[in-house]
Amino acid sequence: MKPVNVGLLGLGTVGAGVVNLLTENRDEIVRRAGRDIHITRAAVRNPDKARECAVDGMQIGSDCQVIVDDPEIDVVLELIGGDGLAFDLTMAAIERGKHVITANKHLIALHGNAIFAAAERNNVVVSFEAAVAGGIPIIKAMRESLAANRIEWVAGIINGTGNFILTQMRFEGVSFEYALADAQRRGFAEADPTFDIEGIDAAHKLAIIGSIAFGIPLSFERVYTEGIRYLASADIAYAARLGYRIKPLGIAKRTPEGVELRVHPTLVPEKALLASVEGEKNAVMVYGDAVGPTVYYGAGAGAGPTASAVVADLTDTIRVLSTDPSGRVPHLAFQPDQISDAPVLDRADFECGHYLRVQVADQTGVMAAMTRVLADLEIGIDAILQEDPPTTEDDAHVIVVTKSAREGRVLEAIARIEAFDFARKSLVHIRVAHFED
Repeated sequence: MKPVNVGLLGLGTVGAGVVNLLTENRDEIVRRAGRDIHITRAAVRNPDKARECAVDGMQIGSDCQVIVDDPEIDVVLELIGGDGLAFDLTMAAIERGKHVITANKHLIALHGNAIFAAAERNNVVVSFEAAVAGGIPIIKAMRESLAANRIEWVAGIINGTGNFILTQMRFEGVSFEYALADAQRRGFAEADPTFDIEGIDAAHKLAIIGSIAFGIPLSFERVYTEGIRYLASADIAYAARLGYRIKPLGIAKRTPEGVELRVHPTLVPEKALLASVEGEKNAVMVYGDAVGPTVYYGAGAGAGPTASAVVADLTDTIRVLSTDPSGRVPHLAFQPDQISDAPVLDRADFECGHYLRVQVADQTGVMAAMTRVLADLEIGIDAILQEDPPTTEDDAHVIVVTKSAREGRVLEAIARIEAFDFARKSLVHIRVAHFED
């Protein structure tokens, strides 16, 4: 059977990993795909740069459009990142009848709705397993293996940089700034770590997860996003005393009112499976009504894991080259005309537990005033802890963990507590999650 010709847009870390994987495991991949695979062209910024992969027989240039326009290329691998040029090239490739595989969560989260609509019109496949959690096959699991289930919620550590930083803060007792610098030294964080530490990277991924889980349009702009920059070592220590660990979670949850999509640091019971995921690793838990909780764990980034997911998508794409379009797996798991209009909820409508830490003057009546505010707003208390100051000149800390409550009420409670004369600084607010695992 005629080999499948592939064009690479980008030949950096992931692109080189794809070439190496196709070279080293060629026989095994061909046995699975049923056809040989030839990477015939690659477009890069600097064609003369030395590569960390074999490029024999590959035409390397700087013009991406040549690859998109080449009638001999069947599949385009978009590995350049971003959402500007990558979007234009992806749409052009689709309009020319080429299948597209991407590892670009930014592209899919922001433009996936338009991309998938174009793919439907042109009877091509757009695959993006590598866009979420690297080498963990979470998209395939939700889209295919759990197709018989009504998914109730998905929760996961989907940014390894944030998880590494919080792990270092817990184990080493270091500050956020020190842990971030350590992550950068080890190559887990970029020189500009904004997307990782502000939760944006995880929000891109959660938008994709939520759409596949619940059959709603991609809604990145509706994902509530909160980073980990404000966390202090004291909060990690207090959480541990109360039986929790703080993890950077993305949570997608079905509710009677609509869908919750939220990314933020979260207190997780120390015995929960997600609490044991340390370092730069990723893990995703999916709860289906028939199967119950399932967990997917592994490396969420890096050349090998990401290339593994890209080549898996390539193998699947080759298998469906001769498949009638109506028989293909839908991009967002549900048939395009069955996408739901369920609303994505505002922050005030989220329901979960809450951790509140207040720095207060060491005086009588503080605890009573705080608990009265919570009682007035019908917010139950799960645990409460007062840390007395080391000297009479220092402030005390009061830590409260609430029962599950609507976030709008908790935000009102925070505003009232911060208005008291005894409150010294802005209150630290972290959400709490309990999972059936």
